[in-house]
Amino acid sequence: MGDWNLSVGTLSEAALVRLAEMLDNTCGWRQLASVVNEQPRFRCSESELTSCSLQVLSPTGSPARSLLARLADRSCSLAFLLHCLKRMDHQDAVQYLTATVTEQIRITVQPQSLQASEGGRVVLTCRASGPAGLSYQWFRGKEEILGGTGSAPELVLCPLAPVHQGHYICRVNRGENCIFSDWVKVHIIRSAGSSPGCSSSLFPGAVSGLLIVRQPQSQTVSEGDTLFLECHAEANPPAQYQWLHNMKPMPQHKTRSLRIPCVTTEHRGQYSCRVYNLYHEIWSHTVQVTIGPSSISDAAWVEVDHGQAAQPSPARHKTSFYATDKVALLIGNMNYLYHTPLCAPMADVHELTNLLRQLDFKVVSLLDLNWQEMHSAVTEFLLLLDKGVYGLLYFAGHGYENYGNSFMVPIDAPASYTSDHCLCVQNVLHRMQERETGLNIFLLDMCRKRNLNDDVILQPGPLKVTANIVFGYATCVDAEAYEVKRDGLSNGIFISFLKQRVCEDEKITVMLDRVAEDMGRCAITRGRQALELRSNLSERRALTDKIHNSDCPAASSARNLQWTIAHVLPKSRNVQFDCGVKVQLGFAAEFSNIMIIYTRILEKPKEVVSCSAQLTDFSEDLDIDLKKSNQETLVEAGSILLIKENLPSPEVPSLYTRLRGLQRLKKELAFTVCLHYRYSSMDEDVQERQIVTVGKPLVSKLNLHEPRMPRSSSASSSFDLHSFSLLESSSFAEAFGPDLPASETSSIGSASTTWSYYSQTAKESATAGSPHSSRRTNVPEETDSPEFDCDAPQPLTASKSLTDSQVKDTDYKFSNMCNFHSC
Repeated sequence: MGDWNLSVGTLSEAALVRLAEMLDNTCGWRQLASVVNEQPRFRCSESELTSCSLQVLSPTGSPARSLLARLADRSCSLAFLLHCLKRMDHQDAVQYLTATVTEQIRITVQPQSLQASEGGRVVLTCRASGPAGLSYQWFRGKEEILGGTGSAPELVLCPLAPVHQGHYICRVNRGENCIFSDWVKVHIIRSAGSSPGCSSSLFPGAVSGLLIVRQPQSQTVSEGDTLFLECHAEANPPAQYQWLHNMKPMPQHKTRSLRIPCVTTEHRGQYSCRVYNLYHEIWSHTVQVTIGPSSISDAAWVEVDHGQAAQPSPARHKTSFYATDKVALLIGNMNYLYHTPLCAPMADVHELTNLLRQLDFKVVSLLDLNWQEMHSAVTEFLLLLDKGVYGLLYFAGHGYENYGNSFMVPIDAPASYTSDHCLCVQNVLHRMQERETGLNIFLLDMCRKRNLNDDVILQPGPLKVTANIVFGYATCVDAEAYEVKRDGLSNGIFISFLKQRVCEDEKITVMLDRVAEDMGRCAITRGRQALELRSNLSERRALTDKIHNSDCPAASSARNLQWTIAHVLPKSRNVQFDCGVKVQLGFAAEFSNIMIIYTRILEKPKEVVSCSAQLTDFSEDLDIDLKKSNQETLVEAGSILLIKENLPSPEVPSLYTRLRGLQRLKKELAFTVCLHYRYSSMDEDVQERQIVTVGKPLVSKLNLHEPRMPRSSSASSSFDLHSFSLLESSSFAEAFGPDLPASETSSIGSASTTWSYYSQTAKESATAGSPHSSRRTNVPEETDSPEFDCDAPQPLTASKSLTDSQVKDTDYKFSNMCNFHSC
């Protein structure tokens, strides 16, 4: 019986050609290319598919053969190829591949080149697996060796004579099928000490190189399957092998083939092979082995009555999961009005934002939100969720936990806050489940001490049994979470460890377990703060899972638009003054609600000896530190943003101003550019002023300061998320109609049933004429800034995240640690 874990590349050329003919004749190669996409590493790009198509221009070209070659290069297994052909319902190809693999002859032991003294003894060995009745034929050059051991797996040459020198090959036969071994060379060494007779000693002075001719290949196998790796080397004296797993020797595996039946997750990791003989040593490539879910874990279960056990339906082979989209809302509250200010949330949110964007998450990052702004932000976050979407909520700030419910504290919470002044995380989860999300992730970097001011037992809505919920708490129940001050910046303990693991291609619970283990090895956190993981996740879903577009393009389009309008920067522009000075204005996003504006002198007349452009007279709604405005460096402006300035004259100095609290901007952003300059013939500075309006940038378009629903004064109803009145997608079309193509507008409008949600409470409020129930409460305000001009010069953008410094016990002192709990 054939080994289905082998690569497609192990098929004979004749078998590959025949299989390609079947796929070419039915145009099945394109369907195969589509089906193999369920494994991301086998996905072909458009250019690769075009290259396959162009094979028809050659008289002997084959698109399917080209595609099979690409699959072989990526170590696609025969089992996965058979699985894809079955999904295509290509019965002819399935039958042919099954018969070919079942009857396939595979050489398991290749002969090796040898050199020995004249009169000695040499044994060339070739062994093969496959159907019963295999026969062997040995050849020296083109001449078949008849008689003796010429038809056996081991060819014995004794006593060695000059006639035996040459190249040898073995052919293994079964009916019409055959396979050839590698060519090897036997070299005769004449020496004075050689004498007739059968001697097994090799000539000690004959030392040749050590060369690996077949390297092991990275692969993914399912739990319960067989792992097969192979490393083949040519050497004299013959090579010996030692396999290593995660750099540790495997004592039971000392042949060139590594075979592990019935693998489990403990077999995942890196494999390499040490190849050596008496004179040389060489190492193979290090390959990665990923263990996917077993077919048992993917079985569909049905419920039966009368106490009978549940029975699995036929197993469906699947080794990876995907998201229809990935969305994250990151909130960091630092500057509390009535509680201890915090330092870590700014750096933590910034670094986690950059890491999640590397994993293709749409990230909304917000700092210092009050009660209303946090609730509105969650409303917008819910709009981005849909069936199959991965939703992640991260919160860093003050918090508490009462009776199993976690509460996030806004910056305007009073000194003796209760659940009325905070957001309940479990309410957010309940609302996320109504969006039929594929994965719900909560990372809560806050204290979980009991709030003695709050004796209300909140009753969130009933949760569904979805088996896709993960809670990662920075600390345990009734414990505090800490931050560390270091080098002018701060990191929370949780993010200090999480950022080193978050991009690992592992099930999210496995990744968080490793973070917990890392924290447990840190001396300063041991006994004070320990990560707690709560999860009912039944599938091997990871933050690194790929995104496959949903079956509803209109919903996806509306979701992308909702995210885009919260991240539109003003277009870079030039301001021309009457004196002839030209000033450039540029914009960069530090967070979704914090923007950097820089000014730079591009041109000035020769008679102007000095000039600078400063910004002033900003809108009253913004939070601006005037002492840090118009600074020469970003650090002096209070920013942690690391910027790569791709501008014509980087040596020309710039002035930077940091605008915070964009979510509170009620009107278009307007400010004054004040130009100070001096002529060579004058002793005093001259001023010119121009007012600049740039519309509503970034998150300000979402009007998070406006209430979505009237706020309840009852402690028992601490803002029920059921009362959210979400923005209908038709509002997108109204607000952005002038800027969108007709096709885009119609697609968004057609998705209104998907994007509109009105609870019964909201409808009753609207009927009663509540001033807060208008469906246009959160309509984004259109501005005249050309944000969607693809040909316009690109604004300044962040080029890299903060340095991920390694966490060491010596880096921290517990006396420098502050907790996230208000005293």
